[in-house]
Amino acid sequence: MKLQLSYPSKKVIKADIQITGSKSETNRSLLLQALFPDITIKNPSNSDDGSVMGKGLKKVSGEVDIHHAGTAMRFLTAYFASQEGKAIVLTGSERMQERPISVLVDALNDLGAEITYANKEGYPPLRINGKKLLNKKVALPANVSSQYISALLLIAPSLENGLELELIGKITSVPYIKMTLALLNEIGVITSFVGNQIKVDPKHEVEKTTLVVESDWSSASYFYSIAALSEVGTEIKLTSYKKDSLQGDSVLAEVYRDFGVETSFMENQITISKTAYCQHSKVDYDLSNAPDIAQTISVTCFGLGIACYLTGLHTLPIKETDRLAALKTELSKFGAKVETDAESLSLFSSKNIASGVTVDTYHDHRMAMAFAPLALKQSMVINDAMVVSKSYPDFWKDLKKLGLEIEEI
Repeated sequence: MKLQLSYPSKKVIKADIQITGSKSETNRSLLLQALFPDITIKNPSNSDDGSVMGKGLKKVSGEVDIHHAGTAMRFLTAYFASQEGKAIVLTGSERMQERPISVLVDALNDLGAEITYANKEGYPPLRINGKKLLNKKVALPANVSSQYISALLLIAPSLENGLELELIGKITSVPYIKMTLALLNEIGVITSFVGNQIKVDPKHEVEKTTLVVESDWSSASYFYSIAALSEVGTEIKLTSYKKDSLQGDSVLAEVYRDFGVETSFMENQITISKTAYCQHSKVDYDLSNAPDIAQTISVTCFGLGIACYLTGLHTLPIKETDRLAALKTELSKFGAKVETDAESLSLFSSKNIASGVTVDTYHDHRMAMAFAPLALKQSMVINDAMVVSKSYPDFWKDLKKLGLEIEEI
């Protein structure tokens, strides 16, 4: 589906939006529920990724196709490897089969798993014969995707001897590791994270527990961007969010202060308010702990006419698309000057924004949603717009509540 976006009114925005649960928390909770059936989940994500994860966990044999869901690929690899007697071929989209997974496979095989590659060495599809994993010690490079680390941690309490994980080098995406450990603690699992050593004790039964999933901060990022690009006086209320969030992307509340956007918390709701116009000519952020908001921030900065330098982006080239390359291509269509390397993006300030640009989304939900707020400045077209269903199926409906005009073409 191709959508035309425009914002003719140019007025102060007032809106209330309900966002469903975090995709990251939902997928972790679903895996824990599969291991410990006495767990109940409230406010789960309604995303494609959450649906794919839930369906995959119910399989006992045959092929499991997770399409574009990277989190599901990592988590289900660990899950099926630890499920004695289950024989699965785990596959995904063409892009998924280009995303490396050998670091996780090697670690699981070191623990005693039986995983082989059905096609290209180091990449999905995977043949997994579930086994009882008795080894407890394993090491991983610390700068890999936190999803590899979380995949191991999530199955750890179900392993007979638990897990002792050593992370070698500088650790990235720490908030996502802490999110996983916090969820384990919530169901009564004893863990420790000291220096580069993580330990998870075995726990073979869990009492009845309800896990309430906080709404997705990554989804909130697009409303922060809209607030930043709107007029002073804009107020957007979002539910359900916590001040002491487990999600790394909650750093948005701090980052967007630089753009004149304030965040206030009340019960399970946040209000994001445009209180001032941005006074910066350039901003620098290390997004090692929150790389998923890099697209949103870079588009916000371009829309505000300011420069930015974003680092800690080494995981972006192996996401749904090469996000650094895609950002450079699509921002350039609007007239931006962008430079990238393997782990950073430099955007130069520009006061001109081209209108009528068609944004390609590369099968990447975040490309569609990150660029949409620019419609407050200039009309645009979004190709393959329903790619947003991967994480936020109601995105376009919710943007209409803000006064944007969205038409299928």
